[in-house]
Amino acid sequence: MTMFGDGLDAAVQKAFTRPAPKSAPAQMRYLVKQLGSTKAVAQMLRISQRTVERYVKAQIKKPRPDLAARLEREVKARWQPQIRAKAKAKAASTGGIVIDARARMGYTAPIGSTDQDRIRHLTVALPPAYAARLFDAQEAGAGDAQLQEIAAEALKEVYFQDGGRRAGSLEEVRFTDIEHLEFDL
Repeated sequence: MTMFGDGLDAAVQKAFTRPAPKSAPAQMRYLVKQLGSTKAVAQMLRISQRTVERYVKAQIKKPRPDLAARLEREVKARWQPQIRAKAKAKAASTGGIVIDARARMGYTAPIGSTDQDRIRHLTVALPPAYAARLFDAQEAGAGDAQLQEIAAEALKEVYFQDGGRRAGSLEEVRFTDIEHLEFDL
């Protein structure tokens, strides 16, 4: 489970205009329509083609928990791609993104300053440039560590340095032991 990747996906999913299909047969029909065949859905979900056909006809209605999780994840990943793209584009160009995090944060600064790591709960609006970097890195397949570095750099600039008005000699922000992380567009 990737905390940053899942958080960004959840933020984009808040922009959906209609709810995704909830029942297993409806989800299966949606995936068959998207992928074009029951065989492709069966391969993606690692189940038999006959099982997919039975879900489509509503002969089976309740999947195993592991299959239900895979099914929901795949449907949400494909649901309303144009709405998803518009939400990302708006955040990356004009809106920015809000990060709400409770984590241990500290920084590297000149000797004599209090740079002790401590638990902080921050809700900070990040500029569109950082939203663009986060979404671009996620699209490129970046892992949680890389997304965390981008978020730490954004917090350094926006929160700790206040856009260049303070803490000019701050070198690096440490963003570890994350207890809570949520993004909002």
